[in-house]
Amino acid sequence: MSKRITLAFTGASGAPYGLRLLQCLLQADCEVFVILSKAARVVIGMETELKLPAGTGKAEQALRDWVQTDRGTLVVCGLEQWTSPVASGSGAPAAMVVCPCSTGTLSSIACGASDNLIERAADVAIKEGRKLILVPREAPFSPLHLENMLKLSRLGVTIMPAAPGFYHQPQTVGDLVDFIVARLLDHLGVEQTLVKRWGE
Repeated sequence: MSKRITLAFTGASGAPYGLRLLQCLLQADCEVFVILSKAARVVIGMETELKLPAGTGKAEQALRDWVQTDRGTLVVCGLEQWTSPVASGSGAPAAMVVCPCSTGTLSSIACGASDNLIERAADVAIKEGRKLILVPREAPFSPLHLENMLKLSRLGVTIMPAAPGFYHQPQTVGDLVDFIVARLLDHLGVEQTLVKRWGE
């Protein structure tokens, strides 16, 4: 049975991390529910050559073309699509990743705002005791950011900043992206060969 995972993109810098993660999840035959904030669409266009069209169906096709795989199942959900499975504890996937995660989204999740589908899906993950991973990309972190991360960490949320290591001797930007994506895949229980584990 394929893994079901929610992947949310927000307006923080770091779109290549989320796009590479999406590619790897689909190649692993996962069922991925993608949610894009309005700011995420802008940032993806700034940081990559991918220009996402309006509408969920067209966005699905654009993402498929970008990741270049027909494996797995990809469903793009509208930001206010409250009938989506990810909005309900009885239908939500077993894991959710927000990559990249803006500090605004981090704050909203920490206070349980649920003002859009990203926040609601994260709220569902927390209340149902499911895996939730947030990938903030900000520097420096303010006391507010750190307090929100600590609050969420105490609730069982995994905070994984986009801070790649260098012990694998990266040669390209892609190698740095793969370092973080490999760690995310490890935490999701998805097999990966992007980066060798320490000692291998």
